[in-house]
Amino acid sequence: MPGSKSKDRLTSPELANLWTQYMNDSMSICVITYLLKHCDDQKIKSILKRAVDLSESHIKKIKTFLKGEEYPIPKGFTKEDVNLDAPSLFTDNLILIYMQVMTLHGMNSYSLCMSTSIRSDQRKYYAQCISDTSDLYDSLLELMLEKGILSKPPVLNPPYQADIIKDQDYLAGWFGKKRPLNAIEISGLHYNMKKTIVKVVLEIAFGQVTKSKELRAYFKRGVKICEKQLKEMGTLLQEDHLPVPKSWQAEVTNSTKAPFSDKLMLFHVVGLVAVAIGYYGAALSAAQRRDLIFKYTKLIGEIGLYAEDGVNIMIRNGWLEKPPMVDDRDRLANQNSKE
Repeated sequence: MPGSKSKDRLTSPELANLWTQYMNDSMSICVITYLLKHCDDQKIKSILKRAVDLSESHIKKIKTFLKGEEYPIPKGFTKEDVNLDAPSLFTDNLILIYMQVMTLHGMNSYSLCMSTSIRSDQRKYYAQCISDTSDLYDSLLELMLEKGILSKPPVLNPPYQADIIKDQDYLAGWFGKKRPLNAIEISGLHYNMKKTIVKVVLEIAFGQVTKSKELRAYFKRGVKICEKQLKEMGTLLQEDHLPVPKSWQAEVTNSTKAPFSDKLMLFHVVGLVAVAIGYYGAALSAAQRRDLIFKYTKLIGEIGLYAEDGVNIMIRNGWLEKPPMVDDRDRLANQNSKE
């Protein structure tokens, strides 16, 4: 039986972590290698090279872990899923914006992987991933600050003293006068907008280059959903005279030649939507105004249906790779009864 020789076998969360990271890192290698070829800025190229090296080292390490369990290596994404000769699809500044959000996702994911891992080698591995990715994120932020392209969150004036919430009007939001947003709620809106801005940019770009009518329609639908949600979140900030993050839609070039396979592009968008649901959920759990709670619940429902439709497209096209699963005992028993 595969994996039965190990005295300290990987747990199901540890297997899930490795499988998911393999899929994401194999995709990242394709995407960042393409960005690296078409980037002109030498400082950005240096960061991209570090990112590719990290992903390649992750793939190598994950293969070692899975082989130790006699577990099959995922197919993931390969050179067949990227066309390095396709013209540039993003400006250099947009590459930085994209890398900032994706690196932020990586740090959060590695933290979760470490907290759900039991084996010491797994915890040590993810601790190193967190350290390496944090260094990469620092480099990205420093370069974005240097170039003046970082959309900083709003700043707040300090109050005269610490205060206590005195009545339940603090939770109001549907009727009557609403209190101003607090810092926690502003943070949720700002960072969810930044992530959605990257997602809408990818949907515009991918809808522009795909040859599939079905995917083109799907990506266009995603653009409409994202733009609507950005407007709703932005309005909440603007009602308190706060700035919204900059839009980067104009930084997509006019290329119509696909740099990536349809499989990769759809996987990337559906994956970002799945992550967005988690971030919306986190913002919802921290919101203390009823209208915000209702708003996030509504946003989650909208993108949840969109993600499900994307998964169905992947299944119809044979693009959805099956993650590690528990044994189907009924099927095994039925097989034995036929022998």
